[in-house]
Amino acid sequence: MENSGHDNMEGIESGRVSFDFRGYLFKALNLWKLILLCIGFALIIAYLINVRKQNVYRLDTLISVENDQNPFFTANTSISFNWGGVSGKVGKILTTVKTRSHNELVVDSLQFYMRYMAEGEYRKIDIYKKAPFRFQIDKTKGQALAKYIGIRFLENNQFEVFTEFNQSRGAVQFYGDKSKGVVEIPSGPFTKQFTVGDKIELPFLNGTLTVRPKVKIIPGAEYFLYFSNFDNIVNSYKNQIKIGTFSAASSSVLIMNLTGVNKAKIVDYLNTTTEILSQTELRLKNQYATNTIKFIDSSLAAVNANLTDVTDEMNDFRRKNKVFNVDEEISLISNQLRQLEQERQKEKAKLDYLNSLENYLKTKTDYSKIAAPTSVGIEEPNILSSVGKITNLSIERQNLEYTAKEGNILFKDLDRQIDSEKNVLLETIDATKATIGININTINRNAANFEAKLSVLPADQQQYLKIQRKLSISQESYNVYMAKRSEAAIVKAANISDISVIDAAKDIGNAPIGPNKALNYMMALMVGFLLPMFMIFVLFLVDNTIHGSDEVVQLSKIPILGLIGKYKYRNNLVVFEKPKSAVSESFRAIRSSLQFIYKKQEIEGGRTLMITSSVSGEGKTFCSINIATVYALSGKKTILLGLDLRKPKIFGDFEITNDKGIVNYLIDDEKLDDVIFKTHIENLSVVPSGPIPPNPSELLMGDRLKELIGFLRTTYDIIILDTPPLGLVTDAMELSQYADATIFMIRLDYTKKGMLQLINAKYRAGEVTNISYVLNFYKHKTNHNYGYGYGYGYGYGYGYGYGTYGNAYHEDGRGPSILNRIKKIIGLRS
Repeated sequence: MENSGHDNMEGIESGRVSFDFRGYLFKALNLWKLILLCIGFALIIAYLINVRKQNVYRLDTLISVENDQNPFFTANTSISFNWGGVSGKVGKILTTVKTRSHNELVVDSLQFYMRYMAEGEYRKIDIYKKAPFRFQIDKTKGQALAKYIGIRFLENNQFEVFTEFNQSRGAVQFYGDKSKGVVEIPSGPFTKQFTVGDKIELPFLNGTLTVRPKVKIIPGAEYFLYFSNFDNIVNSYKNQIKIGTFSAASSSVLIMNLTGVNKAKIVDYLNTTTEILSQTELRLKNQYATNTIKFIDSSLAAVNANLTDVTDEMNDFRRKNKVFNVDEEISLISNQLRQLEQERQKEKAKLDYLNSLENYLKTKTDYSKIAAPTSVGIEEPNILSSVGKITNLSIERQNLEYTAKEGNILFKDLDRQIDSEKNVLLETIDATKATIGININTINRNAANFEAKLSVLPADQQQYLKIQRKLSISQESYNVYMAKRSEAAIVKAANISDISVIDAAKDIGNAPIGPNKALNYMMALMVGFLLPMFMIFVLFLVDNTIHGSDEVVQLSKIPILGLIGKYKYRNNLVVFEKPKSAVSESFRAIRSSLQFIYKKQEIEGGRTLMITSSVSGEGKTFCSINIATVYALSGKKTILLGLDLRKPKIFGDFEITNDKGIVNYLIDDEKLDDVIFKTHIENLSVVPSGPIPPNPSELLMGDRLKELIGFLRTTYDIIILDTPPLGLVTDAMELSQYADATIFMIRLDYTKKGMLQLINAKYRAGEVTNISYVLNFYKHKTNHNYGYGYGYGYGYGYGYGYGTYGNAYHEDGRGPSILNRIKKIIGLRS
C-alpha cells in the first residue's frame, strides 16, 4: 500500500490527474437515499404520464391489385384496357393514397372534420359511433371552428345546446365548398333548447340532431360537438396513413395501415379508402372503354365511306369491262413473291441489328445494355454466348465499383476478359453479316424472277387486281372495327375493379402500440438513476474535502498513525469514562504506534508530543485530552499543556478554571507550581492556557517556555502540547522545536485537501519531523479506508460539536440548520 501511495503522490506532483472511480462509487453508495428518492420521483412522473396519455392503436388492411380483371377478357380478345400492367397500377395506388385529393374524398365522405366528444377522466375523448345521436350538418351554412359545443339531453326528447364565447365574432367553415368565414356570435354563456329532429339554425351551429335507433337517452347526459378545419384534418390523415407492398414475393399485394386513438374511426377510414380507390379505378377503366368506343365509331364512319367509294369503283369497272378471274397460277406466283418479301425484311432486320451492335461495341464502354439478339430472330450460338458473357462481365464490373477503388487489380482482370470476348464477338459479327448478305442476294434474285412472270399480264387485268385489293382491304378494316366495337361494349358492361380486398380492416381487440408504458418506466429508471449519479459526479469533482484514508495516502507521503471513530458523548473524557469503547481502543492503538517512534530516538527524560491541525474544529483538543488520558492510565506521569493561547479549551472537562495558567507563568506572574493542576485522573496534570494575551506568538518564542519544557522532561514521562492550528497561525511552527513527535489531526468530511499542501511543503523542507496523521470522525460505512491498512472497522462515533469549517476562532454555537438536517437524512451530510 505504501508503493501505491508513493505512485499516487508522484502523479500529483508531476501534474497528472487521475479519476478516483472507487472513491466516486463509494460516494454514490453513501448517497443511496438520494438516488432512491430520485428514482421514486421519476417513476411517479412516468406513472402520471402513462395514465394521462391516450392509447394509440394501429390497424391495417390488405388489398390486391390484379391485371384487367374482366370475365370477358380472353386470349382472343384484341382490345385491352389497363394502366400499363400491374406494376404501373401498384405505383399509382401507392401514390394516390398519399395525395391530398384522395384523402379529401375520404374525409368528406366520413365527415371526420366533425367529432363527437364526451368528458373523460383527464380530457374530452372522441366517442365517434358510441355517441347516442347523429348530427346531420347543413353544409351550406357555417359551423364554428375549434370550439366545444355542448349537447345536454333533457326529458321528453328535448335537449339544449350550450357553450360559451369570449368574443362576439368567431370563425366558421362551410363544409359544402370548404370555404371559411367570420360571423357574429353571442358573447358569454349560451343555452338554447331544441326538440330532437328540429332544424338547428344558430350562427355557430347548423344542422339536425337525431337519436340513433335502439339507443336509450339518459337525461342529463352531456356530449360535445367539435368542428375542425377541413384542410388540417385532411393533411393529418394524409401524413398518418401508410401503404406499401406486403412482401417482396407478392408486389401486387399491398398493406395499408393507420394509427390513431379511436379504433372504430381507423377501421372506417381504411375501408373507405379502399372503396374509393376501387370506385376511382373502375371509373377510369370505364372511361377508357367509353373513349375507345367513341374512337371506333368515328373511324367506322371513315372506313364505311371509303368502302362505299371502292365498291362504286368496282361496280363501275365491271359495267365498262367484261368480268374475268385471275387464274390459279398467277395467284400462286403472287403468294410466293409475298413470302420472299417477308424473308427479305427479316434478313434486313438482322443485318441492321448486327451493324448497330458492331458500332456499339466500338464506341461504348458500358456493355450491360445490349439488346438480346433473339429479339430480331438471330439464333447464332456464338453470338448469343458472346453477348451473354460480355453483359455478365460488365454487370460484375459495375458491382465491383461499389466495393473496390478504381485501379484495383480486379478491374484490370475483368477489363482483359471483356476485351478478349469483344474481339471474338466482332469477328463472329463479320462472318454472320457476310452470310446474311448472301441470303439477301439469293432472295432478291428469286423475287426478280417472280416479278418478271407477273409483268406479262394485260393492263386491264392489272387494273382489276388493284381495285379488288383496295376493296378487300376496306372490307377487312370495316369488319375489324365492328368486332372491336362489340368487344369494347362488352368489356365496359362487364368491367370490375382491379382492386380487391383480401383482408378488410377490423377491430379484433388489437392491443395498443402506444404509449410505450414499459419504455416510459425504463426511461424513468434511467433518468432517476443517472441524474443523481451525474449530480454526485459533479459534486465529487468539485469536492475538495478529505473523506477517507485513501485520499490522504494519495495526497501526502506523511504516514497515518491511527483512526478515531465518531462517538457521541457529553464531554471529551471518553477514554476515562468509557474505557471499553471503540474510541478508547483507537487511542490505545495510537499510544502503541507512538512507542515505535520514541524507541527510534535517543532522548533522555520525558517525551514530548505536539498535537496540531490545519484549522479549528478538527478534534485537536479532543485528541490531546484522550491521548494524555491513555498515557496516564498506563502509569505514565503525564502533563497536558494548553498552548493554544488564542482559544483555550482544555480546562472545562477537568472542572478547573482558566483564570491562571501557562500565560501567567510565561509573563512571570505566577510560579510553575501555581499553574499546574492535578486532575481527577491518576497520573495526569494539566496546565491551562490562562488569560488570552495580546502577544501569544512572542510569549511562545521566549526562553521561559524552553526552560519550562526542559524542566518538565525531568519531572514527567509524557508531555502533551495542545497547540494552535498550523494552518491559521505560526504558533505551532514555533512549538515544533520542542516536539519529539507530532500528530496532525485530519477530520474526515471537514478538512480541505488544500490544507495538506502546507504541511507537505514543511515536511519536505524538513521544518517538521516525526509527524504523523490521525484521522478523526472516521466512518467505516463510507469504505474510504481501502487505501490504508488499519483494521478499525467500528461504526461508532462521537458528535462533539465543532464550528463550521473556516470559522477558526469565531464559533457562534448555533445548531445545524433545517437544510443541513434534510441533507443528513438523505445522506448528503454525515
